[in-house]
Amino acid sequence: MRGWWQDLTDLVLPAECGGCGRPRTVLCPECRDALSGAVPRRVRPVPEPWGLPVVYAAAPYADEVRAVLLAHKERGALPLARPLGVALAGAVRAGLSGFSLDGPLLLVPVPSGRGAVRARGHDPARRIALAAAAELRRTGTSARVLAVLRQRRPVADQAGLDARQRLENLAGALSVAAGGAGLLRAGPVVLVDDLMTTGASLTEAARAIRVALAEETAGYGGAAFATRGDVVTAVYVGVNGERTGERMRGSMEGSTDREGAVPGKANSACDVIRAAVIAAPPDSFEINRN
Repeated sequence: MRGWWQDLTDLVLPAECGGCGRPRTVLCPECRDALSGAVPRRVRPVPEPWGLPVVYAAAPYADEVRAVLLAHKERGALPLARPLGVALAGAVRAGLSGFSLDGPLLLVPVPSGRGAVRARGHDPARRIALAAAAELRRTGTSARVLAVLRQRRPVADQAGLDARQRLENLAGALSVAAGGAGLLRAGPVVLVDDLMTTGASLTEAARAIRVALAEETAGYGGAAFATRGDVVTAVYVGVNGERTGERMRGSMEGSTDREGAVPGKANSACDVIRAAVIAAPPDSFEINRN
C-alpha cells in the first residue's frame, strides 16, 4: 500500500526540491528562504539602458535561486510557479512602496518568443505573473495580469550577446496588442519577468507600452505626441487654445515617472511604469555596490 501511494505522490509532486535536490518536496525551507526570505532591492544593470524603468528584484541570481528558475523555465517544474510568484509579489510591493494605488495593479509579463514557448511547453513569465497576482490579491492588493505585449518580429537568441547587442537585437521587437492600450489605463503598470540581466527586455517592453499609450491618447484628440527615443512629448490644447508641453522621460537612473505627476500617487500607466523580477545578477543590487 505504501509503495502504491508513493508512486501516486510522485505523479503529483516533484521528486526533488527545485533548488537543492532534496527529495519529496517542491521547494525546501532553505531554498524558499533564499528565494523570498530577504527584502527585495532596487537593481540596476551596468551599463544601465536609457528608458529602463525602476526595477526591484527579490533575490540575487545565484546558487539555489538560479537552479529554481531554470527548473521552472527549462525543465517544466510547474509547481514552482507558486513560490516564484510569492517572491515576485514581494518585489512588486517593494517597487510601489510609498505610492497610493487608484485602480487595480496591472502586471504585464514580458513575452517569450513563440518558438521558446512551444519548446518549453509553457510561458514561464506569464505563469509566474498569474501566481504573483494571486498572492497580491490574497494579501489585500487588487491585481490582475494583462498579457498585452506581443513580439512583432523574430529576434536572435540573446545568449552570448553583450548589453549593447541585446538592446539592438530587441529594439522595436515588441508592441501592444490591439485594444491593449485602453486596458493599460485602468491602473499602474508593473512589467514583470523572472530574470533581469542587461535590462534590454524590460527597456523594450517599457518603450512599447509608452508608444501604445501615446498613440491612443493622440487618437482621442486629447494630445499630440512626438517621440524621440524613449522621450515622449505631449502637447495638449487647452480650453483657451493655448498649447502646453508635458514630457514623459526616462532619467539617467531609469525612472520613467511623468513630470508633473502627483508625488507618491500612481494613477495610471501614464504616471508611472515600474518593473519587478524574481532575480538579477548579484552585482546589480545597489546594496552590493561601492
